[in-house]
This record gives sequence, structure tokens and C-alpha cells, in this order.
Amino acid sequence: MNLNTWYGILIPFFGTSLGAACVFFTKKTTTLSVQRALTGFAGGVMVAASVWSLLIPALDQSEAMGKWSFLPAAVGFWIGILFLLLLDHLIPHLHRNAEQAEGPKTKLQRTTMLVLAVTLHNIPEGMAVGVVYAGYLADNVGISLTGALALSLGIAIQNFPEGAIISMPLRSEGMGRGKAFVYGVLSGVVEPIGALLTILAADLIVPALPYFLSFAAGAMIYVVVEELIPEGSQGEHSNVATLSFAVGFTVMMILDVALG
Repeated sequence: MNLNTWYGILIPFFGTSLGAACVFFTKKTTTLSVQRALTGFAGGVMVAASVWSLLIPALDQSEAMGKWSFLPAAVGFWIGILFLLLLDHLIPHLHRNAEQAEGPKTKLQRTTMLVLAVTLHNIPEGMAVGVVYAGYLADNVGISLTGALALSLGIAIQNFPEGAIISMPLRSEGMGRGKAFVYGVLSGVVEPIGALLTILAADLIVPALPYFLSFAAGAMIYVVVEELIPEGSQGEHSNVATLSFAVGFTVMMILDVALG
């Protein structure tokens, strides 16, 4: 792998780390409106990335199939949905502001399950970056370095509020700033690991690239619909999450079109 690829797979992790560092500069808690805004923004970025960086390239890769060119994208998308559904049932985790954990019964601490919830939806983001960079390294599938960089930057931008979303609630529950920061950083470690493993499996992935691109898209859409949208809509009616979603969607769309 070249240096550009290493930078690309680490950029999203830096975004998470910077977001987690907010715990050193802010109060113990964030208002509900701020939480909604951060969650909505992250959801918008993920949906736009799923469409422009993953599904559209998957369709382009399958053009030779003619009217059946939708098939790899549709199949891969559903496999991604079902994969995250399976993880959702196998990994104990606790969503922010929820009282009851999901997944198998466990004696894990509440803080651990909060981190696992964020880690769970970081998995498809890491795989998405890895798949796109695997395509870039293959040098024959039409994925450019700038296009891959656009996805990395977009995910890094939405990881910034994600890092804050995990570290700030931990701080509000009485955890020290340093420990809350470490937990926030650890929640993002899975992304570069997932990206690296995906790139190392490039020989298997590139021949089926449309399926893997849409797989990552399906997994990310699952996270948005199952977790981020409900979290952004909790409590009294508000348009904050909706408007922030639109902002995030627009930012990611601009990045992908301008750099791709």
C-alpha cells in the first residue's frame, strides 16, 4: 500500500479522536438540541456517502450487465442490511438515552455497552473506506484517489460529532475526562482495522467490487435508520435533527462530486 492509502484509512479515525477530545473543552453534558444536531448530521453524511460513494459506483461497475446492472447493487445492499441485523443481535450494546440494552444478556457495564453501540456502527464505515481504497489500488475499476479521499473526509467529518456523542455522555455519567476520551477514541479503532483488513483481502474483493460497495452502503443505511434517526427524534418534536441531516447530506454530496 502507498502512503496515500495509509492516510486515507486513518483520516476517519482522526475525526473520531478529535470529536472525543471535546470532552476536555466542554461541560459535562450537551443539550438535547446539540445531541440531535450531531446525530442528524452524522446520518446525513452516511446516507449521502452510501449513495454517491458506494451505490452509484456499484451501478457503474455493473453497466456491462445492461438492464440487469441493478442486480449486484441490490444483492450487496441486502447482504449489508442482514449483516448488520445479525451483529445487532449478537453483540450486546446500549444506545444513547436508552435504558434497556440490545443483543444477548450480559453483565457488561453500561459504559462498555455504550461504546459497543458506536463501535458496532463504525464497522461498516471502516469497510466502506477499505472497499473504496481497494478499488483505487486495483487501478482498473474507475475509482480515483480523490474519490476515495472524498469518502474518507466525509466519514471523518461525521465521526467528529460521533466521537463527541460517545465521550460526552460518559463524562456526564461521572467518568473522568481522560477515561471518557480514551473510550471515545477506542470506539473508532475498529474503522482503520476494518479498512486495512478489507484492503488486504483486495484479491477477493475487487472481482466482486459492485457487491462489496453496495454491501457497505446497506450496512451504513441500516445504522442510520435503526439508530441515528430514532435518536435524533427522541423527546419533544424538533426540526433540529432533520435540518442537520440535510446539512450533512449536502456536505457529503458536495465532497464526493467536487473531489470524485
